[in-house]
Amino acid sequence: MPHNSTPAHGPDGLPSRQQILDLIESSPEPVGKREISRAFGLKGHEKIALKALLKDMAEEGLIDGKRTAFHAMGGVPGVTVLRVVGIEDGEAIAVPDNWQPEDATVPPRLRLVERRAGPQGRGGPRGKGPVAAIAALKLHDRVLARTEETATGWIAHPMKKLPAASEQFLGVVELDGTGKPWLAPVDKRVRHSQPIADLGGAEVGNLVLAEPVGRSPRSGVKVTQVLGDPLAPKAFSLIAIHKHDIPNVFSEATLEEAELSAKQPLSADAREDLTHLPIVAIDPTDARDHDDAIWAEADTDPANPGGFRALVAIADVSFYVRPGGEIDREARKRGNSVYFPDRVVPMLPEVLSADVCSLQAGAPRAAMACHLTITAKGQVTNWRFTRAIVRIHEVVAYEDAQQRIDGGEAEPYLLALWECWRALATARDARDPLDLDLPERRVMLDEQGRIASIALRERLDAHRVVEDFMIAANVAAAKALEAKVQPTVYRIHEPPSREKLVALKDYLATFERNLALGQVITPGLFNRMLKDIADDSEKALIMEAVLRSQTQAYYGPRNAGHFGLSLGSYAHFTSPIRRYADLLVHRALVDGWGLEQPAPKVDLPATTGLAARDREDLARVCDAISTAERRAMVAERETIDRYVAAWLSARIGEVFPCRITGVQRFGFFATIIGLGGDGLTPVSVLGDERFAYDEKAQALEGEETGTRFAVGQLLRLRLAEANPLTGALKFELEDGEGGIEPRGGPMQHKPRGKPAAGKHLVNKRGRPGNIRHQGKRR
Repeated sequence: MPHNSTPAHGPDGLPSRQQILDLIESSPEPVGKREISRAFGLKGHEKIALKALLKDMAEEGLIDGKRTAFHAMGGVPGVTVLRVVGIEDGEAIAVPDNWQPEDATVPPRLRLVERRAGPQGRGGPRGKGPVAAIAALKLHDRVLARTEETATGWIAHPMKKLPAASEQFLGVVELDGTGKPWLAPVDKRVRHSQPIADLGGAEVGNLVLAEPVGRSPRSGVKVTQVLGDPLAPKAFSLIAIHKHDIPNVFSEATLEEAELSAKQPLSADAREDLTHLPIVAIDPTDARDHDDAIWAEADTDPANPGGFRALVAIADVSFYVRPGGEIDREARKRGNSVYFPDRVVPMLPEVLSADVCSLQAGAPRAAMACHLTITAKGQVTNWRFTRAIVRIHEVVAYEDAQQRIDGGEAEPYLLALWECWRALATARDARDPLDLDLPERRVMLDEQGRIASIALRERLDAHRVVEDFMIAANVAAAKALEAKVQPTVYRIHEPPSREKLVALKDYLATFERNLALGQVITPGLFNRMLKDIADDSEKALIMEAVLRSQTQAYYGPRNAGHFGLSLGSYAHFTSPIRRYADLLVHRALVDGWGLEQPAPKVDLPATTGLAARDREDLARVCDAISTAERRAMVAERETIDRYVAAWLSARIGEVFPCRITGVQRFGFFATIIGLGGDGLTPVSVLGDERFAYDEKAQALEGEETGTRFAVGQLLRLRLAEANPLTGALKFELEDGEGGIEPRGGPMQHKPRGKPAAGKHLVNKRGRPGNIRHQGKRR
């Protein structure tokens, strides 16, 4: 095989990534492992190392993942088939349709945009074929598209829509009146059942995986796997795991390496001894893994009057999970742990996540220690990072810690934490981060896995104590890496876009409130806006609108600040057991602060710092873990929805106090107050009156009576349907006038007449649909 350059092998005898790419691109023939080995003269153990290198390159998206021959990905082929996987901010997001799990951690995500006239990107002139209408695309649609890499990421220009490809469906086996089997969907976005041509041993009521048996929908599907009872305990999380392809089984090789890694001895010579400090881990009652623990005391330095010395001890996961190993590959693929009411799908094997890495009370543990100097006003003036051995004094639940503080029974070490926190809270208030009241639902299960209760999680000072210590450590980690000129995985939350601010301005104008777009938009601006609203109903309306205006946080190697927290530099450092981003930050700190540990005697990779591949291109792995995080958020939310629907399925016909959370031309969405169950009230149940949809005001208005339904409005609604399999709820109006009076009354009447400009008439035949929820994580 021709090869024009003499290979300059690295210290391990392997060619560089670029040399392999050059070989693949220059060769007129398919290039496999054999050809690469021959071209670079590799033998014996070098061929084994080459296999691992090629796997790394496939995970990074540099080459495809085929075992017989490779080609350079260059990110994405110039013309390829894409599959729509989401709709974000009105834009369709797609991934390569033939992307396989072994190809990379997660597929690259491309924004679908209309093609421009004339020559375009790398794809050449505009084609003459039918162009797919982007606005008409739905989830799972397939399109042939030209791709283009821009400064802000990959985009794709659709050429034409393609027929649906063979795929797996998740559903429940049902029989119709004639005894014919059907597959009922468990995804609320899928509205129709499909005929089952081959039961594959499944029985009525089974939760199954199935695939199409022909090109026509009439051909039906065949069952490929029986998963069991869909309403049995733990089934709801199982549905989410299968639906979103969440990796939940560790390979034997990964488990073996985890057992080996867990046996590494802790060397006191290379670690700071902090076992004498009463460090405390404050966590949820049912937590099994403890990433973080904290300690504080008054600073005796005269130069820092009224200040504090504090310590944030974080599990030293980078000591046990080394780059390039089997555990690391699996953790990178998972991106984060996924938390369901009945189970956790961990990022790391249990021997690490729940044992040697977990900061358990009374046991010596390896930790990455962030030492902080904090002023009386809460300003962090100094920090340093060490590798340490800690012995956690106590693991205490949030509720217990709060009770001891409130009851005057707290130990000195807890009192010191609260005193230091009050200083940090002073600095936080001065920073004025975005303050939105976002209640979190908590599903409590009994010993059999059945729902015991569903309620909103109480927000305590103890939660704020831990949160503010973690934020201080995360800021210190980001700034420390910047000072050491080390690669940094930032947690980025960008300010609202111009388009979203314009939409918010238009919406506020319906309340006769003004948002001046010429000023600097800060979180404090939103806080002051909400603080000045006395009416609770109006405040809820505007809070929802402010929330919708926010962008989604993500990970990236280039700093763009954290708008919501009002911070210029922010990184995730405090949860490496459950987030891969934090593990990368730890590795960068190891390099920057000279914290490398001696090579282990066991057969593991030597380094605990950043791998060369991550130093070369952090953007790729940041995209992957951001995508994995979004996947986890959707799966967790959908599972909670299913539990709520199951809880409510026995209460059909009951009337609940609800708040409208979204309005579309086909109806409005509402949430049960105090419970969080989200459901649709379609226009078909609002009577025969025609309703105008006011997009700017987010409201439906009756053409005849002026009856008005708007976001944030309080109503009493009757539960008409609750589907535990999909998590979907359906409401209808309470009989009679009903309702809880918001400002102006629940049904505001206006003079009869034609709807104002910008409003769209819909009637009771308006088509149902779904609302997009955007999760927020700091």
